[in-house]
Amino acid sequence: MDLPFTGGEWVLIELAVALAYIVFGVAGFGTALVAGPILILCLPLSKIIPLLVLLDFVAAFGNWLPARRDVARPELLRLLPCMAVGCIIGVVFLLNLQSDLLLLLMGVFVSAYAVYSLAVKVRPSQVAAGWAVPTGVIGGLFGALFGSGGFLYALYLNARLTKDAARATQSALISCSTVVRLSLFVIAGVYTDGELLWLAAFLLPAMALGLWIGRKLAIKLSREAFVRLVTWLVLASGVALIARYLSA
Repeated sequence: MDLPFTGGEWVLIELAVALAYIVFGVAGFGTALVAGPILILCLPLSKIIPLLVLLDFVAAFGNWLPARRDVARPELLRLLPCMAVGCIIGVVFLLNLQSDLLLLLMGVFVSAYAVYSLAVKVRPSQVAAGWAVPTGVIGGLFGALFGSGGFLYALYLNARLTKDAARATQSALISCSTVVRLSLFVIAGVYTDGELLWLAAFLLPAMALGLWIGRKLAIKLSREAFVRLVTWLVLASGVALIARYLSA
């Protein structure tokens, strides 16, 4: 299939996807936060999120399967129904809001997340189980609308569980999130013309390379230091998106 991209755009798209999945390989989330601000130069946000959902679907199950025995099922069952509600609301917004407004919202979203991550150095050591409701709903909403609610799940789970259990449960939750979002996009007819399916297939090697590099880095580097560096890049991307909207 002949996809409508120039040679330079293909290079940009491949690099954006590889970089996004390097981050995913280290942190377990964040593909849209990294790739979104770059891909939006070539694709509308309403296409980017469904594209990344296809790739996340493959990557998330690859992360979840090796650690599935560490999953905390009670936490997973608390979060899943709330996440599904948030996903439904987010998909409706994504497919009906104007693209320029989505551009601004994504810029504000990624900038606010980056500022929060850089400013707040002490995370809560324990939170009540009731926080699963807003965490699940807002995480699902952000996941469907902006492609990344994983950081909210990480904040909640890290304050409830041990490190290994939190990471395994987060991977399982993101796997379930991709299934829910993928199903909603299929029902909405997003993949009907086949273009996004072909594009995702062409990008699988870049995704696999990114995951491989990310997992190698996760062994050699401090996860916290690496995520902090990426957060600065995300902040720069978010500010650039807001500036682009204001100058349009």
